[in-house]
Amino acid sequence: MATDAIVVMVTTSSEDEAVAIANHLVRDHLAACVSLFPVSSIYTWDKQVHHDQEWQLVIKTQQDKFTTLEAKVRELHTYDVPEVIALPVTAGSMSYLNWISTQVHL
Repeated sequence: MATDAIVVMVTTSSEDEAVAIANHLVRDHLAACVSLFPVSSIYTWDKQVHHDQEWQLVIKTQQDKFTTLEAKVRELHTYDVPEVIALPVTAGSMSYLNWISTQVHL
């Protein structure tokens, strides 16, 4: 069962930034739900390996909202190159998938 639902991953440098972005996305009907998790990230930036505590946003939305959602994240985000990665939802509870669609198309 293929769907139009996607999960978008975004990391931020702080819980406050994660909450602010999540609130905007849900309020503007760009996301039905955003889950927030503290994470430890190891990555390369400016030719140096960094170990940082970040916040992971797991954003539930639909494919047709991605472009606008990405633009909103870039507008609100403090990173020069924020992570904005969309993953397809290939199956799921139809009642939940319908709820996502309803929330982002209000």
